[in-house]
Amino acid sequence: MSSIRLGTASPATQATTAETLQLVDRLATRAASNHIDILLLPEAFLGGYPRGSDFGSVVGSRSAQGREAYAKYFQAAVNLGDVVGDGGAGAGDRWVKRQLQVPEGEEYRGDGTREKLERIACETGVFLVTGLVERTGGSLYCAVVYVCPHKGVIGKRRKVMPTGTERLIWAQASPSTLRAVSTVIRGTRINLAAAICWESYMPLLRQSLYNQNINLYLAPTADARDAWLSLMRSIGVEGRCFVVSSNMAVRGGQDSHASTNGRPASAVRDGGRRFSCSADEPGMDIALPKSGSPSRSRRRRKSIFDPDGNEIVLSCPVDENGVATTTTAAPTKVDDTAVTDKPTWSCRGGSCIVDPFGEVLAGPQWEDDEGMIYADVDFQKCIQGRLDLDAGGSYSRNDVFKLTVEGLDMEPLPY
Repeated sequence: MSSIRLGTASPATQATTAETLQLVDRLATRAASNHIDILLLPEAFLGGYPRGSDFGSVVGSRSAQGREAYAKYFQAAVNLGDVVGDGGAGAGDRWVKRQLQVPEGEEYRGDGTREKLERIACETGVFLVTGLVERTGGSLYCAVVYVCPHKGVIGKRRKVMPTGTERLIWAQASPSTLRAVSTVIRGTRINLAAAICWESYMPLLRQSLYNQNINLYLAPTADARDAWLSLMRSIGVEGRCFVVSSNMAVRGGQDSHASTNGRPASAVRDGGRRFSCSADEPGMDIALPKSGSPSRSRRRRKSIFDPDGNEIVLSCPVDENGVATTTTAAPTKVDDTAVTDKPTWSCRGGSCIVDPFGEVLAGPQWEDDEGMIYADVDFQKCIQGRLDLDAGGSYSRNDVFKLTVEGLDMEPLPY
């Protein structure tokens, strides 16, 4: 078997969908120049991940400004020409095979995004997988498309379980879209499927992918915590598959979604006050309040506050009284200028590539929105790993444990 080069990156969504598609084109061109065969891009890359946005919603109340922001976000999502379908399943194979009617007088069914992605894949020769926010009917879905350079789109799936407040803006989709797809690159059969962000924390969802005999697990995400890499390594071992994860690295003050709602993704409001925002070590947003008077900050541990007003004490040297010490003779005053002068990230990225034995082959790609990482892999390793562990076959004891997924055909794909 020939080695296959897997690649990913941590780019941030641009100001408009058109600009983001131009970036996809540039990334695919770079991938081709680096001889990358399969390129994964982050969750919600087209349309944008609305990090830090609340759309004016609290329990029991919505604001007019929030509804306006949502409308702008909705319009920034892409229209692939699919339908809502039964339970958010879309039209399935009929959409993939272009069997849905194109409206009279229109060139495309949709806004042309599908066709642009297909052109990019065809011209570069790169098998492209990208996250996007898809609008259809009156709903938004967080989705992933698989774009073959020879056949065009060969599959699309929608996120079945949006996490936390994502559920307010993204609809739940049918698990029938969890169907894996298959391609052949230079004689190597690759069965691939995507789990979007925290779907990877759903054991039964992972099992539904393993049951289909995948050897490439794709994990576009918005999770920038250190713990994410541990999960990716576990999935590699558990599924005896290669794992590629992609997450945006978003600079502080830069929107991570294309909708311009007048509120940067790196800004957090609390009681009408605006705070600058930084990222803690796991990559979660933390609001930095304006500094108080020198006398107030002189004898305190170094700390920051989260959006709920909880103080988080930073690790730093302390004296015998538990007071933070510094290397300077005089107390150091922290002001807004000092904070904003430092490079900050509202999302740190962390894209990575892992092998079937849990070894990290590339990444994690922290705080790098311009680079590209890749690894040459031999898919025979997946078969070698099945010597002692086959989570979708004999090791699953499928004579005892049964998994059924509504609407999903889990017939194993061939190697």
